[in-house]
Amino acid sequence: MPISKPDPRPAATDRTAAMADLAARILHRDAHVIVLDKPAGVAVHAGSGRDDALDRAFPTLRFGLDRDPQLAHRLDKDTSGCLALGRTREALTRLGKLFQRGEVKKTYWAVVSGAPREAEGLIDLPLARKSHDKRSWIMRVADPADPEAESARTRWRILAAGDGLSLLELTPETGRTHQLRVHCDAMGFPIAGDPIYGGDRARAMARHLHLHARRLVIPYVPAAPIDISAPAPAHMAALIRLAGGRDFLTQEAST
Repeated sequence: MPISKPDPRPAATDRTAAMADLAARILHRDAHVIVLDKPAGVAVHAGSGRDDALDRAFPTLRFGLDRDPQLAHRLDKDTSGCLALGRTREALTRLGKLFQRGEVKKTYWAVVSGAPREAEGLIDLPLARKSHDKRSWIMRVADPADPEAESARTRWRILAAGDGLSLLELTPETGRTHQLRVHCDAMGFPIAGDPIYGGDRARAMARHLHLHARRLVIPYVPAAPIDISAPAPAHMAALIRLAGGRDFLTQEAST
């Protein structure tokens, strides 16, 4: 499959710049909620010994309040796009319930190797941790009879396809760890640049994961419903064009 030279991993200096001015990455802000365009390559939560996680910069997003905003949900370190924060305790509780009940619509874009056989469909494959070590986040497709299996459902739709690649719209109906990445790999179209799933085939296509949290629709009350989209990140542009998705990038540039 002819593929152009893999895109470089976002430089540390680029990640540092993004962290330094998170306010410039705000897609939506009201009295209750902030939605950020999360940069790829940045963990959302500070782990042991980490000082470069996204939440380290939340004090810069207070905007007059006496507390930092907090994560309402999470994205993988290498996933870019829409990330919601609650600005108050009440907002965080309300958002948590909306996400937990599956009332928030999440839409992702992914560039994958190959293409599904149909134009759209549903992946319904239960997932479980690959290891019994609770510190491990690696997932696997599980037998429904497995006591550790959790239901996992992902809807997909082809947006563009060409040159051995596809640009997919992915809509998770459940929120399991690494769900989209495992589901795409299990179906035979792994996400480009995935360092864990997809093996050599996915890693050979790109150096960075091509998964983007494109859109969030939050039915927030008492505030008006939030419907916000994040533009495709620069590191995904080349393969989106190769897949025939140039029009999607052009439409964004013109808005």
